[in-house]
Amino acid sequence: MIRRQFAAALLLVALLMPYAAFAQQPQGTQPPAPDPNDPIVRIKDEGMNRSQVMQTLSYLSDVIGPRLTASPNMKRANEWTRDTLTKWGLQNAHLESWGPFGRGWSLKRFSAQVIEPQGIPLIAYPKAWSPGIEIMPEAGTAITTRRRNPAAAAVQPSSVLTADVVYFDAKGENDLARFKGQLKGKIVLTMPIREVKAHFETQGTRRDEKNLLSLANAPMPRPSGRGGFGGNRNAEFLALQQFNAKKNQFFVDEGAGLLVDASRGDGGTLFVQSATVPQPFSPNAFGPNAPRRINAYDKDAPKIIPQMVVAVEQYDRIVRMIQAGDKVKMEVNLAVEWQNTDLNGYNTIAEIPGTDPQLKDEIVMLGGHMDSWHSGTGATDNGAGVAVGMEAVRIIQALGLKPRRTIRIALWSGEEQGLLGSRAYVAQHFGKMETPATTAAGNGASASRPGGGDGTPPTAPATPPAAVLVKMPDYDKLAAYFNLDNGTGKIRGVYLQGNDAVASIFRQWLTAFQDRPNENVWQAQTLSLSNTGGTDHLAFDGIGLPGFQFIQDEIEYETRTHHSNMDMFDRIQADDMKQAATIMAAFVYQTAMRDEKLPRKPMAGR
Repeated sequence: MIRRQFAAALLLVALLMPYAAFAQQPQGTQPPAPDPNDPIVRIKDEGMNRSQVMQTLSYLSDVIGPRLTASPNMKRANEWTRDTLTKWGLQNAHLESWGPFGRGWSLKRFSAQVIEPQGIPLIAYPKAWSPGIEIMPEAGTAITTRRRNPAAAAVQPSSVLTADVVYFDAKGENDLARFKGQLKGKIVLTMPIREVKAHFETQGTRRDEKNLLSLANAPMPRPSGRGGFGGNRNAEFLALQQFNAKKNQFFVDEGAGLLVDASRGDGGTLFVQSATVPQPFSPNAFGPNAPRRINAYDKDAPKIIPQMVVAVEQYDRIVRMIQAGDKVKMEVNLAVEWQNTDLNGYNTIAEIPGTDPQLKDEIVMLGGHMDSWHSGTGATDNGAGVAVGMEAVRIIQALGLKPRRTIRIALWSGEEQGLLGSRAYVAQHFGKMETPATTAAGNGASASRPGGGDGTPPTAPATPPAAVLVKMPDYDKLAAYFNLDNGTGKIRGVYLQGNDAVASIFRQWLTAFQDRPNENVWQAQTLSLSNTGGTDHLAFDGIGLPGFQFIQDEIEYETRTHHSNMDMFDRIQADDMKQAATIMAAFVYQTAMRDEKLPRKPMAGR
């Protein structure tokens, strides 16, 4: 028994030693009293005791609301953040176009209910960039209206569809014939029933010591290869994708009136994103040589069917009613408005100018994406990151601190469609990776060649050349970019993106946020070599610039608020927001004050 306990103790020490060495600061004696003139002490005081982060977020999410890229609300958010940053004293606040995006879209009216065999109000939401419903009145009704009132305007289509509901349960391509001629003008349930299981664990969580230990001990990330995407997709997956492509086109060809999906959430939470545009099937749909994908927001997008998402419990009930023999009828009112005048996307940019004659042209950047999906108000994704970034520069400006380098905040749009705003900004200002055109045979590269008439076999295409970095003038001026985009949770540390050269610097900075005994305010001591993806720091990291995303507590991000109708201000944790803004302000300020820019990791092609 003693031997087992001794072995277990040794194992525990072995596990905890690297974590303590890399991520956590040793708990020494009581730290000395803080110097009230220390800029970091002042940042902590301003950020925690006079914060405006919640007021900023409330206006952005409650008053302006959801901010779909290129929508009127997105434009209003761009202008409001520009004007607010100017009011706070930042300079050169402006909107910067990142190029053509596509059509704006906004919802004007929506309701959905089952009306037969009984009334059932539905928890539902239309997909972004779904067309509205347009039902022209029957010819006889229109003629009667004009006879009664000859001066009446031209008859307008109705946005209300009242139609039978069809459960589309085709299992494969051969099963489509069963629905031939059955879908015209109908409301179509497109998905099978999904079992809804009980939640026996809380949906809201914070990172525990085990999770932080795993992050701290993460190995150096492997270099990304030059292969395509999804190389491990098996035949079953590809067959399903091929059937889905044919099914989506079948709905269009058959003239369905409205398509209904079940939400992947439950308990009233709906996860809603973009309307689906039928695409030709390609096994390499997301690879480097994939065909151009058509998006619902494209200016030249084809006409598609109106689409909405319904709460899974109600969706499943309607399916079971139909399976039991009920004739179900639904009424849906869906009116939308398209914005076609300005097809560009915009980022909001503002600065605190640097003051050191030798360093003021160098830049420290921070930011987060301001665009959101539309069924909530974009509070946790990513109004939280925007408000934290704005609060960080407000703190620095309000304290009258004079950074040596210029501090620049960027609030992106187009992130939800593929980091479009940040990638374009980085390409315009800092650089981009370009793959050289394959040269003809005889210039050092072998081109592919079809078989000849003499029976010569065709040659395989040459391996595409590696991408190379094309630098823009500001490439060597950027010290670092800091991003926040994982919801409302407090900062617990930093993902280093494989840049181990910054670890000692960040570790030193985090000592200012070491909790005193019996204090759990900061809890930010973890550094992880891990890469983390899916947000705007990747635009910088992808060309070898120091771009970092903070490690955050999960709270309810993936389980409840991310891309859902529950992404609302009420899900925000105020103390976490204050903590995050304070730490971001400190990191940005200290980066701006260093003698040297932050070190960069080695990168092929640079």
